[in-house]
Amino acid sequence: MNRAQIVEQLPGLRRYARALTGDAWAADDLVQDTLERACRKWLLWRSGSDLRAWLFTLMHNLYLNQRRGLLAVQALDAESLAALPGADGAASDVAIDLDRCLQRLPAEQRAVLLLVTLEDMAYADVARVLDIPVGTVMSRLSRARSRMRELLEQAPAHAPAFPRDPSTPLRRMK
Repeated sequence: MNRAQIVEQLPGLRRYARALTGDAWAADDLVQDTLERACRKWLLWRSGSDLRAWLFTLMHNLYLNQRRGLLAVQALDAESLAALPGADGAASDVAIDLDRCLQRLPAEQRAVLLLVTLEDMAYADVARVLDIPVGTVMSRLSRARSRMRELLEQAPAHAPAFPRDPSTPLRRMK
């Protein structure tokens, strides 16, 4: 494990942390804590094994530990989404709706959905990161997709930004 390999994983770690926490500052703290723990425990990493999966496992476990001490996960607020570079009105509204729906998923389903769709991880890698069987990954992913579909089909807060013809089937992302 060298510095370049770790730096290569930073964008994915940041995306996943942001999606887990729903807050930019908390996500940055989670990434920093993950990297600090990785540096402290680098002797535990087996050379030749999947560094990405190891880092995501560290992050997920840190998140769960932090979450145990919190009563609720803070939702991403509209101002921080609107402040993102290149965020236009319609895209920002859709992003807000998606985030609200994601935050309403149970944490177990949200983690699986984010790792498979956002981080493009294979089911086996997700199972390793979350320390669950592959079958559990598949069932949680199925339930998460179904619940997201239900939540998105309900009247979203920004209905004009997310029009959908009921006769058109939803497209599965992965």
